[in-house]
Amino acid sequence: MPSQNASFKNCTAKPNLKDMTIEEIETFISGLGKGKYRSKQIMKWLYQMNAQSFDEMTNLSKDFRSRLPDLARIGEPQIKKTQVSRDGTKKILFRLEDGLFIESVLIPGKNHWTVCVSTQAGCRMGCTFCMTGRQGWKRNLLASEITGQITVLRRDTPEGDNIKNIVMMGMGEPLENYENTLKAIGIITSDYGLGFSHRKVTVSTCGIAPMIEQLGRDVCVNLAISLNAPDDKTRSKLMPVNKKYPLAQLLDTCRNYPMPGRRMLTFEYILIAGVNDSPDHAVKLARLLKGIRCKLNLIAFNEFPGTAFRTPSPDQIRAFQQILLNHHYTAILRASKGSDILAACGQLSGQEW
Repeated sequence: MPSQNASFKNCTAKPNLKDMTIEEIETFISGLGKGKYRSKQIMKWLYQMNAQSFDEMTNLSKDFRSRLPDLARIGEPQIKKTQVSRDGTKKILFRLEDGLFIESVLIPGKNHWTVCVSTQAGCRMGCTFCMTGRQGWKRNLLASEITGQITVLRRDTPEGDNIKNIVMMGMGEPLENYENTLKAIGIITSDYGLGFSHRKVTVSTCGIAPMIEQLGRDVCVNLAISLNAPDDKTRSKLMPVNKKYPLAQLLDTCRNYPMPGRRMLTFEYILIAGVNDSPDHAVKLARLLKGIRCKLNLIAFNEFPGTAFRTPSPDQIRAFQQILLNHHYTAILRASKGSDILAACGQLSGQEW
């Protein structure tokens, strides 16, 4: 089995410029005798002008352009198929260079679109309510494969110009693929890259406490924690990661996570009938999160083939929400879009369809 941090690397292939930060591109072209300022030009061509070949980079000299294809390449995932939900959500199946498949989701909002990107092919976290985890873990995605989901969708879909938010909530655990996730965030938020504000980027994690601390030191982005239970016994049954990083450790880390201004942490809570959706669970949750500046996204479990879990009734969901509201929490019932095409939270599989 590949190591935990393994990513696809074709050792015979030329380096992919889309796997490089601007600093790494600087080093690369400096070795070719070119000025470092050229790295900014190349980054803009790659991420802002959607160049797919070096010939398009017309502010580079012809000689330099002719040399580059022998030394480097421009690689990104390819759209294989697209499915459209009755609510307008789009699920996109991407094919990677080694033949693996991943999925992204385009989610409609008011006057904008959000793209939900994957950071791994499969997932090893084993959350029992998640379809992705049932597929097992294949490998980490490279930075080019994470950002490539965004660049391809911006370039090749009608919604592209109106993609305003990035959420790393697709297949995989972003913080288990930390190096490539961090590199991708840098490119996504760079003025010479995709140019998104840090406020428009959200990383979702199942709760790897040490890496949450590291993320807070390295970059300022929105953080969403998949919580799903107010006690260790229930959470450990749903999420094996809790056995290693139990709630007390996780929440201590969350209390120390830097959130500037008026931003708040987000706790995601998937409501599963008869498992974690009782009034008692809601009261325990309110007590558990006391003193943490946060909001809660309540998500009704999205059923999928083969699961024994069920979606709670609307009355049960509203009662759970009301208890949290009574305790003065911001608790939002988040509509799961795309469930009819298995594009909702917890339904991505990365299987060819």
